[in-house]
Amino acid sequence: MNALDFSPLFRSAIGFDRMARLVENARAAADGPSYPPYNIEKTGEDSYVLTMAVAGFGPDDIEVTAHDNTLTVAGKAAPAAPQDNGRVLYRGIAGRAFERRFVLADHIVIEGAQLEHGLLHVALKRQVPEALKPRRIEIQAPKSQRVLESEAPQAQAA
Repeated sequence: MNALDFSPLFRSAIGFDRMARLVENARAAADGPSYPPYNIEKTGEDSYVLTMAVAGFGPDDIEVTAHDNTLTVAGKAAPAAPQDNGRVLYRGIAGRAFERRFVLADHIVIEGAQLEHGLLHVALKRQVPEALKPRRIEIQAPKSQRVLESEAPQAQAA
């Protein structure tokens, strides 16, 4: 099953017309390169950590950028090491250049990045502005009914 039918979603949701495009991009990304490996962890209700295995790369070799709901982590290829006089028998630690892109949900901000023991940790947090948070709307009675209600307690006192 390669095609997904989003018509039931579109009947009851408004503004999700880019959902099909996001799902298609996610499916295509699954077929893409798998280097470097990464984990995404949920560390709190609105916080996440992206951890990438970037052994052999230093802080100056990695660039983390966020632009238009896309997080991009790119690593420059390590400069060619001088010949080790035959000391290295097998080179299994990849030092090739890479670029990984992650689509971020709305209101996700990058709090910081840290490189430790060959792992790059990128802290992410959802910060929804107060203006966009749900708020209760007071339902008011018609003016004629408010007048009757304001007179009712006075009638009981008499």
